[in-house]
Amino acid sequence: MAATYVTKAELRTNLGIGSLYSDAVVEEVCQSAEDIVKAKLYFNKSNVIAHEATGTTGTLYFDRIITDRFYVGQTVTVELVAAHFNGSQTITKVTDYTISFVNGSITTTTKHAVIPYGYVLVAGQLDYATVPAVREASMMIAVDIWMARTVSQQGGVSVDFTPSPYKMGNTLLARVRGLLADYLDPGGLVG
Repeated sequence: MAATYVTKAELRTNLGIGSLYSDAVVEEVCQSAEDIVKAKLYFNKSNVIAHEATGTTGTLYFDRIITDRFYVGQTVTVELVAAHFNGSQTITKVTDYTISFVNGSITTTTKHAVIPYGYVLVAGQLDYATVPAVREASMMIAVDIWMARTVSQQGGVSVDFTPSPYKMGNTLLARVRGLLADYLDPGGLVG
């Protein structure tokens, strides 16, 4: 999976490292930064807590009522459930807590939990990879990750401006929260 929020070329240029480090190492940092930012952004997704299949019909179970999110004929993306469930699926049935779809590659399975939760994603109107604030936040985090990996004496600074040896501590996201504020997942702010 190639990072799109911050690219290898952008990170190499920003750090001034040219081709000194391998593509795999630089890509790992880019992908890590994207994963950190992506986990905090709002996506129209619902948690899948269980699944089952009868014949070629797959059924996904959710932790809340989903009739306001899904409808018959809608195409959704299933992720982190099971190999034969994952991917693009067209909904054929919706109940309060389930959706069903037909897929010829599904084999009959009894209902069982999905741990950790998978999810169903409804395509959104906004591609975060095109949002300058999201890309800048990702770059800032990528640089912090790079510096934490390569400079042993590089520490962070706590909220009260005291030095801290932990560059990857709880202030990592705090430093970019202003850039991401308009795009944060409101459900992530609870608890």
